[in-house]
Amino acid sequence: MTEIAEFIVDKTDLSKWRIVSREAPPLKAGEILTKIDRFALTANNVTYGVVGEKIGYWKFFPVAEDGSGVIPVWGFADVIQSNHPDVPVGDRLYGYFPMASHLVMAPAKVRDERLADGAAHRADLPPVYNSYARTKAEPHFGKEMDDERMVLFPLYATSFCIYDFLKDNGWFGARQVIMPSASSKTAIGTAYAIKADPQAPKLVGLTSQRNKQAVEKLKLYDAVLIYDDIAQVDAAIPSVIIDMSGDGNVLGALHKALGDNMKYTSNVGVTHYDANDMAPDFIRERSAMFFAPGHIQKRTQEWGPGAFEQQAFGFWKDAAIKSRDWLIIRRENGVNAVEKAWAEVLEGKTPADAAWVVGF
Repeated sequence: MTEIAEFIVDKTDLSKWRIVSREAPPLKAGEILTKIDRFALTANNVTYGVVGEKIGYWKFFPVAEDGSGVIPVWGFADVIQSNHPDVPVGDRLYGYFPMASHLVMAPAKVRDERLADGAAHRADLPPVYNSYARTKAEPHFGKEMDDERMVLFPLYATSFCIYDFLKDNGWFGARQVIMPSASSKTAIGTAYAIKADPQAPKLVGLTSQRNKQAVEKLKLYDAVLIYDDIAQVDAAIPSVIIDMSGDGNVLGALHKALGDNMKYTSNVGVTHYDANDMAPDFIRERSAMFFAPGHIQKRTQEWGPGAFEQQAFGFWKDAAIKSRDWLIIRRENGVNAVEKAWAEVLEGKTPADAAWVVGF
């Protein structure tokens, strides 16, 4: 029998985790068993845990224990058992997996290049997370970009969605975009998109003293300030905030300084998850959580199937290649590696120019 190892966290305290082993269940008709090869761990995965109850991320890979959950990750897996006539052993998938060694799936909508996990509990969840690439049938993707695909594709796809959303809304009348947690990879991806648009507002990055030099070296932001220098932000011009930090104190200070010139805040991530309570000066009525799958569904309805994905893929690939100039990917395997990577990412100790790729 195959043993499945799962990395299970306390939903209310992500610093509490345990590794649980269980036997893989016998496959039902139409099911497959995949062995998860490798996956990326970034601050994005912390966000999945922090807002898991609110947005539904815990629902993808449920566990029996109340109050516990499995953090979703992006990675690759190989089919090692199959009871599905169209998905053979040896098939390789890229997509949304649990922090675990294996996953039982129920392939649906099987096409040459893609399939969906048709498991009953995932039926009402966003389609973008239920869709998996069958990489051996992809003519446009080479293994040489596997690591970047795990680390950057989910982040830069969100980056492109944020950029497209703000542009579609006329930047809410802003002449300045302010981005806290400017060293985060989703922020960097968004900065690539904004920098490439000559009609976009100027871009100001906020970061820690520790990451300031690394952010400046990217040459993507018109100005880079540390959090202690928020008073230097030009509060006299209309501004949009793309927040990757979820730090209530930073957002409260920005909202207070900008006042009526704070036109809109898009809350994207919570890299500073322990500072997530908003300060009294936070302007809730002009702030909203950004949910990339919702924007993708909107564009799919407006532009037709595949049109938005084609644009986003072109952007992602170009930005990922540029990111090789600064991104260091740390590759390790084993339970200890997974635990070490999660602890470091959770504590915000992964350097701005680094990312983890791990596996059980």
